[in-house]
Amino acid sequence: MLQTEFEFTLPYGLVDDQGTLHRTGVMRLSTALDEIEAMRDPRVRVNDAYLSVLLLSRVLLSIGDIAPVDATTVERLFSADFVYLQELFVRLNDVGGNVVDTACPMCGHHFALDLAAQPVG
Repeated sequence: MLQTEFEFTLPYGLVDDQGTLHRTGVMRLSTALDEIEAMRDPRVRVNDAYLSVLLLSRVLLSIGDIAPVDATTVERLFSADFVYLQELFVRLNDVGGNVVDTACPMCGHHFALDLAAQPVG
């Protein structure tokens, strides 16, 4: 079965209006419609860099207790967390399919492993 949703842990986390820290979340694979709809948004026409914000807001299913995740939520991320999610998006949606779900043999924690980033031999 094809895995389409992936859990993650943010390096810093998102602090909501009540001061609660949210670090874990779920991202799904991107669809063609995600890309098309994000490109149609007028905010992208004004600023190409906003495309990443919109794409993430479409594929992030949750960050902690925050669901759905909208563009305003993505805008509030710390820069390090935003970059982390951008890199995760690229790894998960890479055409080469180098990301596999695996688990630590010691603790059983599940995580995504990028085979292309692993040393060979």
